[in-house]
Parts: sequence; C-alpha cells; structure tokens
Amino acid sequence: MADFKQLKVWQKAHHLTLDIYRITQQFPRSEAYGLTSQMRRCAASIGSNIAEGRGRDGDGEFSRFIQIASGSATELEYQLLLAKDLGYLPEDEYAKVNSDLAEVGRMLISLRGSVRTASAAN
Repeated sequence: MADFKQLKVWQKAHHLTLDIYRITQQFPRSEAYGLTSQMRRCAASIGSNIAEGRGRDGDGEFSRFIQIASGSATELEYQLLLAKDLGYLPEDEYAKVNSDLAEVGRMLISLRGSVRTASAAN
C-alpha cells in the first residue's frame, strides 16, 4: 500500500485539522480545556486514524480505522455547529469548514467501500 500521505482524503483531513487549530485560536480562553481542546482532538483523530489504519496489516483493519475516522468526523460536525450556535464561529466560516468536513466524510465513506470491495476480491 502507498504511504498515507499520498491519500487525498488524508491530505484534506490534514488541511481541515490545520483550519480547526486556526479557528479555535479565536475561541474564548474559558474554552481552552473544553470545546477548543475537544475540536482539536476530533480533527486530529480523523487524519491519525487514516494514518494508523494504513500502517496496519490488511484491509479489514484499515476499514475499521476508516470507520473510526468517520466517527470522529461526525463528532466534529456537531462541535462545529455548537461553536457556531455559541457565537464562537461566524456563519460564513462555519459554512466553509462544515463543507470541507462533509467532503472528508464522503471521501471516507468512498474509501471504506473501496477497501471492502478490494478485500472481498482477495
């Protein structure tokens, strides 16, 4: 298998994580150990699980780690909505980041399907 950094979904997840770090720098200091920390962990978890799954043996394990990454993406989706509703994230920024996150989510679903298909063919 190719290096995880070559996967388009990992690249997009990495850029999303960088965006989340940038965005959360503007959150109130009182959220440093709350929403800021949680959003950063979720965002980093997406790329981390793709990387870890890619380094594991076999498509079955890779598929499982893609599923975990998808769960982190869904969790981040809620946290973005919460940040917007609390007034920490302007509507236009929310829309852009949420759109990027939705794209990563679709790519994860597609990748998981491809991995399962390849695994079934073997």
